Amino acid sequence: MDAAAPHVVETAAADLADRLLAWSDRHRRRMPWRALPGETADPYRVWLSEVMLQQTTVATVGPYFRRFVERWPTVRDLAAAPSEDVMSAWAGLGYYARARNLHACAKAVAGDHGGAFPDTEDGLRALPGVGAYTAAAVAAIAFDRRATVVDGNVERVMARLFAVEQPLPASKALLKELAASLTPVARPGDYAQAVMDLGATVCTPRKPACLSCPWSGACRGRVAGIAEDLPRKSPKADRPARRGTAFVVLTRADELLLRLRPARGMLGGMHEVPATPWDSKTGWRADPDDHAPVEGVVWIALPGVVRHGFTHYDLELEVLAVRLRDRPAVPGGEWWPLDRLDDAALPTLMAKVVRHALGHLALRGPAAPGASG
Repeated sequence: MDAAAPHVVETAAADLADRLLAWSDRHRRRMPWRALPGETADPYRVWLSEVMLQQTTVATVGPYFRRFVERWPTVRDLAAAPSEDVMSAWAGLGYYARARNLHACAKAVAGDHGGAFPDTEDGLRALPGVGAYTAAAVAAIAFDRRATVVDGNVERVMARLFAVEQPLPASKALLKELAASLTPVARPGDYAQAVMDLGATVCTPRKPACLSCPWSGACRGRVAGIAEDLPRKSPKADRPARRGTAFVVLTRADELLLRLRPARGMLGGMHEVPATPWDSKTGWRADPDDHAPVEGVVWIALPGVVRHGFTHYDLELEVLAVRLRDRPAVPGGEWWPLDRLDDAALPTLMAKVVRHALGHLALRGPAAPGASG
């Protein structure tokens, strides 16, 4: 490489950044957590949205974000909230460890930093639950630091722009390096949002709108005719399966037995229908009788199973149901009227279980089998 090459590379990168920012100034997406042009970004809103957006779509996050900031307008407000309220408000967004980390982070910012977020990547990384991506996003968008933000959209854009054919996830480090080479000193926050917008609206997974792309002329993937095939991905390994039994206990007054899961672990701190442990072996190995929340009743095995996919495994639950004349005292149990079940903010899996049970029990009429007493 001759002596002039580094300057040429810098000039090319600067030109690409300028083109993207000019495109973004015309086409940037409006979102409830984004500052309007000329406004200063609120670090709390930026951080909250970035945590919510991890592994979740923009369309899904919008209503949750609005409810959170209406209920807890500042990080101090969120820090002071009871943990069960935060978990309840989060229900439906999934990946519930994020909600626990969110609350812990809010407490750290309010208690250790006077309610002000650190303004550097290193300072942000020191907060509970804040990883490399979130730290870079908040540093760039909220504080205009020259930080490189790389999500799935950015990886796709970089793979196509530079025609990177090495499959993901092995190419992640290279794609981040390429993204960093384009991140400008001026307006890095606007640039970070622009490149994510480009991936979300133009450089889409299928049928990218190359004619509308400000980087079309420089895109090596487009020139080679392979843009739509990138990024390549290594074949996914088969996910293990787990199984278990869920117990749906109803009273004739239409009350449902729920309990809280342990604070740590999968769906930690959320309401659930009582269930056996989820076994990773073939078949339902946990004996339902050892885990049934009430004794001396006739359980009805409902047809079919409830299936749900988690990040690292798939789950199948068989459902046993009973309708009781009265509600017994159950250690750790809570009785919820069905018409107030939304207030329990059940995680998606448990909402599936309840819908499955009610759908079958409804067919049997009010005198459902399994009544005791």
